[in-house]
Amino acid sequence: MSACTATPTTTDAAATPQVPPASWQGSERASPVTLSERAADHIARYIAKRGKGIGIRLGVKTSGCSGMAYKLEFADAAEPEDHIFDSHGIKVLVDPRSLPYLAGTELDYAREGLNEGFKFNNPNVKDACGCGESFTT
Repeated sequence: MSACTATPTTTDAAATPQVPPASWQGSERASPVTLSERAADHIARYIAKRGKGIGIRLGVKTSGCSGMAYKLEFADAAEPEDHIFDSHGIKVLVDPRSLPYLAGTELDYAREGLNEGFKFNNPNVKDACGCGESFTT
């Protein structure tokens, strides 16, 4: 069972969870963006240390040798157009332009040797550059 559920951005109790538009093709039509337990724990600790924030904002931007790069920042407030997912008690906010590229993605937090950081496990990626900073879908 998935630890992720969609959360409507309105306060209306009758509001339904936001889903990508029906015109989107492929697996992104209903796939949430999730966090691994390690990533959620790391984000929760950072938000607590920071003293403010409602979750993490994920997105993509045009950049790098492969065309797109990930954006990751802590969110203090939701934007009206954001799609909001809840994963392990952490809100994951994604703008509508980025959602088709991120749908189904799991954000993990990994330590490999002396390196540590977030890792995007994105099923939509078709190719990535050698440095790992950008990707294509």
